[in-house]
Amino acid sequence: MRSEIENIVDEIKQAISLLRRHLDWDQAVRRLDWLNNKAEDPSLWNDAAEAQKLMRERQQLDDGINGLRRFEQQLRDNIELIELGEEEGDAAIVADAEQALRELRNEAAKKQVEAMLSGEADQNDTYLEVHSGAGGTESQDWANMLLRMYTRWSERQGYKVELMEIQDGEEAGIKSATLLVKGHNAYGWLKTESGVHRLVRISPYDSNARRHTSFSSIWVYPVVDDSIQIDINESDCRIDTYRSSGAGGQHVNTTDSAVRITHMPSGIVVQCQQERSQHKNRAKAWDMLRARLYESELKKREDAANAEAASKTDIGWGHQIRSYVLQPYQLVKDLRTGVESTAPGDVLDGELNEFMEAALAHRVSGGADAAVDDLN
Repeated sequence: MRSEIENIVDEIKQAISLLRRHLDWDQAVRRLDWLNNKAEDPSLWNDAAEAQKLMRERQQLDDGINGLRRFEQQLRDNIELIELGEEEGDAAIVADAEQALRELRNEAAKKQVEAMLSGEADQNDTYLEVHSGAGGTESQDWANMLLRMYTRWSERQGYKVELMEIQDGEEAGIKSATLLVKGHNAYGWLKTESGVHRLVRISPYDSNARRHTSFSSIWVYPVVDDSIQIDINESDCRIDTYRSSGAGGQHVNTTDSAVRITHMPSGIVVQCQQERSQHKNRAKAWDMLRARLYESELKKREDAANAEAASKTDIGWGHQIRSYVLQPYQLVKDLRTGVESTAPGDVLDGELNEFMEAALAHRVSGGADAAVDDLN
């Protein structure tokens, strides 16, 4: 086989290996056998809700296991066809088998993305918070740029975006903001964006045109649906009301309709000023708090290395997950995976999928963060 096809075969094998690890193959096969036996037990349907849950799990495992077996069989069949065609000098057979391998590689790549978005809450809508950090007006302007970047990314994905709350900066930009991103797999895509983001540029606020480094953090947590029970003791919470901030005019309320809830045991703070009604903002703030507590529980189940959350660390040097350099050269670099882009303008306009896919693959593979040097 020619080197191109050998590379394609290697890519398919790597994809199969990754999917096997993600599925936990041996455990999945044993679990499917148990579920198949359970399905034949008439007493299973005495509890309809539990039976439906087990049957959904059975279908998912069956799809995953049989899908992998099909990949492996198709890979073997096409390799054999290429070898046979080369032995017999049949170029048509070789060409057909090579094209089949290319299609199989593309299908395996899609399956990898699906596998990466199969976490417990990955299909949910999500909240995304932006917080400015070290750097004063510079970091507040940077936070506003990040808010726009994630809004643009969400729109490119066909997601619906709602601004839940925003706190303006003193001179420019924002101190913080919260987006609600609605769409299939919104949390799954955005969850690896939690962390500190670093910007290097010539400051538009510096009359001497010096380079400045700014930091802002992103925090992502899934919307909790009614099927997930999160118990909150209201006595553990402090509720404050304040006037909504905004661009002015009709967007600024003259009453204390905005709501802030502080959960004392965890230190989690949520805010909502989307609605003019304090009652509606209060209800949405409680939903946001439930979501934050649920996300906190999800994090406890993951590897400790992946459980480091943006708002739990200093928003400054040494904690960044990605650097965006606009001067003296142009480069965006992810410090966990090493993925780079020489078009920061496109990245800041919402072209983030390459970074997200690499971070998701990195998380699924269970690897430690890469030893990536930051940008100067």
